Amino acid sequence: MNPAARSDFPRRLLLTGASGTLGDACARALAAQGWALLLHAHHGAQRVAALVDELHDDGAQAEALICDLTNVAATHAAIAHALAQAPITALVHAAGVHDDAPMAGMRAEQWHGVIDLSLHGFFHAAQPLLLPMARARFGRIVALGSVAARLGNRGQTNYAAAKAGLEGAARSLAREMASRGVTVNVVAPGIIASPMSDAAFTAEHINALVPAQRAGTPEEVAALVAFLCSDAAGYINGQVIGVNGGMA
Repeated sequence: MNPAARSDFPRRLLLTGASGTLGDACARALAAQGWALLLHAHHGAQRVAALVDELHDDGAQAEALICDLTNVAATHAAIAHALAQAPITALVHAAGVHDDAPMAGMRAEQWHGVIDLSLHGFFHAAQPLLLPMARARFGRIVALGSVAARLGNRGQTNYAAAKAGLEGAARSLAREMASRGVTVNVVAPGIIASPMSDAAFTAEHINALVPAQRAGTPEEVAALVAFLCSDAAGYINGQVIGVNGGMA
């Protein structure tokens, strides 16, 4: 059988950070691709519950998974419970947070909080899925990075460090898991339209920073994420792919 075209594995995917703008867009794109979704949230549990209802109305399979990704014991317990119900063959790690400040004035809580969710949360979510994926000889892992990991950004040393760490982790994990049919990639958005970026960037600022002279859309990011989770992307591994209008 062509390893790039598996039709015999359970299409069940854990999406972390599903309550955010990018998480919501990814959930809809992945549901359209036929994945049964476990939609993770912590503080955004109500938003995820509403999203689950919307997806059900559209005929998709989705359920919520509520836990604090920075708490390894709670995360592993939630994932173990989900694995007891059915295999999980893909992970999209979209959970992340900004807490910006110049590093000279950054509180330790700001540094650790951002890295704990984006980077340590990736480890907490991915690690218990790896051996089941290896035994199934199939898996897809996609982490949401950022152009900030390559370019840096004033006031975001914590955020850039977390996203750069994700890139290194993904490249190394891809080497560890490739022989087992598991791919690991990073999608690195630039300026993407959202309430947060709309408040942070004027049109003039975007024109100066982005060669495409516009912000991207969440759907453009989600389309790439969905593709990397598909059968067709089986030979794309260990890559960091930008969605940034030419910024880097």
